[in-house]
Order: sequence, then C-alpha cells, then structure tokens
Amino acid sequence: MSKANKAEEEPKHDVFQAIADPTRRSLLKLLIDQEMPVNVISGHFPMSRTAVSKHLRVLAEAGLVKERKVGRETRYRLDAEPLLQLKQWLSYYERYWENKLGVLKRLVESDGSVGSEFDTPLKIVTDDET
Repeated sequence: MSKANKAEEEPKHDVFQAIADPTRRSLLKLLIDQEMPVNVISGHFPMSRTAVSKHLRVLAEAGLVKERKVGRETRYRLDAEPLLQLKQWLSYYERYWENKLGVLKRLVESDGSVGSEFDTPLKIVTDDET
C-alpha cells in the first residue's frame, strides 16, 4: 500500500483527540438517538453554526459521526463503533483501579488497630519509576 493511500484511510483525528473537547462530547450525546441536520444541532449550543460544523468535522474525521446528504441538507448521526478503541484502552487500566479501590475498601473497613497493614504510608509511584 502506498503512503498516499494509507494516509487517506487513516483518520485525521483519533477518538481520543475527538472526545477531548467537552463540546464534541455533548454533540455525541445529542446524536445518540437521532440523526440531525447541522442547523438543528447548532440550536443546542451557544456558538455559531460554523463552529458547530468544525466540531462535527473533527468527529467525522475520527469516524464518530457519519454524514448523509438529504437534498441540500447534510444530516449527522453517531457511529459508536470507534468508541470501542477507547473502551479497550480503558479496560486495560481498569484492573489497576479495582486494585486501588480494594485497598481503599480494606483501609476504610479496618479497625485502625496498631499492626494493621495500613500503618505505613502509601507510596505514590510515577511513570518514571515503573
């Protein structure tokens, strides 16, 4: 596959970049149940139609919304499939959260007596130490 063809297939924005903005997350939420034209979508936000269109473009480039022409109007709908990439990434870290929550639960439920496993302070590990 040539570099030009590969560049055409890869999205300009990835899912993580696309959902980083709270406005784009709100757009996705709005499009969960129905397809909408940009003029209806923009009525839900305190910004210009052009600004909403730019946000929709980022979401479309990440594959999170699909566009469909109906006459002269372009309608947008959610395509949640790319969110699986986010879910897979988060599920990897979920086991660490569960471990930390388990430790916290034991700490809260412990009687606080001397000799408890929680007498020593917790050490915070940074990425540099791993």
